[in-house]
Amino acid sequence: MQYRTLGKTGLSLSIVGFGGAPLGGVYGSVDEAEAIRSVHVALDHGINYIDVAPYYGATVAETVLGKALRGVARERYLVSTKVGRYGGTDFDFSAERVIGSVEESLSRLGVNYIDLLLCHDVEFVPIAQIWEETLPALAKVVEAGKVGFLGFSGLPLPIFYRVLEQTELVSFILSYCHYNLLDTSLDTLLPYLAAKNIGVINASPLSMGLLSDRGFPEWHPAPDTMKNACIQAREHCAEWGIGLGDLGLAFSLAHPGIASTLVGMSSVAQVEQNLAAAETIPNPLLLMEVRRILQPFRDQSWASGLPENNL
Repeated sequence: MQYRTLGKTGLSLSIVGFGGAPLGGVYGSVDEAEAIRSVHVALDHGINYIDVAPYYGATVAETVLGKALRGVARERYLVSTKVGRYGGTDFDFSAERVIGSVEESLSRLGVNYIDLLLCHDVEFVPIAQIWEETLPALAKVVEAGKVGFLGFSGLPLPIFYRVLEQTELVSFILSYCHYNLLDTSLDTLLPYLAAKNIGVINASPLSMGLLSDRGFPEWHPAPDTMKNACIQAREHCAEWGIGLGDLGLAFSLAHPGIASTLVGMSSVAQVEQNLAAAETIPNPLLLMEVRRILQPFRDQSWASGLPENNL
């Protein structure tokens, strides 16, 4: 396993991060015992970073992860969780709620402190609240030793500039769906983040299923034309005997400016497949052909949250 430093935090993260959303049944029913085994196998193979959130399965993901971490030496893992988003349309970034949320997560996870804490999908609220109220409130739990470092997540790239220009309390960010075979627009943000020594975590390297071998969920917000191109790319990879998902993960993991890439897992088989993909060197010709198939939709995304936070 390779490790990279997460900006000014100084923390060394495995380049493959354990995305804990599936632990909450977000992508289908999960066998809890198997999910717990998957966490243990991941740790045994050097994956030291695990991410969850209260939103994932309405606290189920945090609860299952807490069971998995019971008895595991604390120095073996780094855990991140989130505050502010609790349901599809349930957002509350008020000082009182986020401080209470931290206490709830500590209890569910069974830990004394959370290494990395994120304000979750901040584009869904008036953005100024994040630097005016939420982050200053969370700075108090950092001072109390309950949280190591603060960050925030979201889809629209403009939110990262907007928040980081207003506060020095952020040490890292989590971006999703913006560094993968289909969309590499996160690259435009990386020099700015590097100049500020802000750590970068990449999530959804398969673009929420668009680039997976299982196919995308029905609710995926991408247009049908983009979905059809991804199906074509998947079929082309199959002709080579290689999974589009494996190719996509290997591509995302190779970026030296990204500390860790989160990949959703809830079974031992998924952990083993992702570990194998991490050791894969993509065939340059196949990579070129797949990116050519996807080229008409390169760096295209979709709106998320309040309209003004997408500008």
